[in-house]
Amino acid sequence: MNAEVEKSSKPIPAADELTAPFWEAARARRLVIQRCSACGYYNHPPRQFCDACLARELAFAPASGRGAVFSYTVMHQRDVAGFEGEAPFINIVVELAEQPMLLMVGNLPIGERERVRIGAPVEVWFEDRGGGVVVPQFRIV
Repeated sequence: MNAEVEKSSKPIPAADELTAPFWEAARARRLVIQRCSACGYYNHPPRQFCDACLARELAFAPASGRGAVFSYTVMHQRDVAGFEGEAPFINIVVELAEQPMLLMVGNLPIGERERVRIGAPVEVWFEDRGGGVVVPQFRIV
């Protein structure tokens, strides 16, 4: 196994034909979200058809990477594969600025516990998990 692949023991997302553009953009440190060409609605995670109008004309569009904490919880379990050494940490759900209820998930280090709150502003950053895998995450700003 090569050293780059061993960089992180965290889970590695499995890209497929539908999600590949999202992961390719993340590797380039860009956030893109699937958007309907017919009505402009953003879909995440990517789907075969638009959640709003059921059209199939979907493409990935740049997103600002800005948003707010929609929900969070402190994770104390030390038996979550790849995160054993990081517990406790904070799971967050982020509502992106582009659209109400356009949600993404991420995590924060426990040191952010005093700053995290519902509505806290966040911005995207990109976590390199090795092997060419880069995962969008968020940090409080």
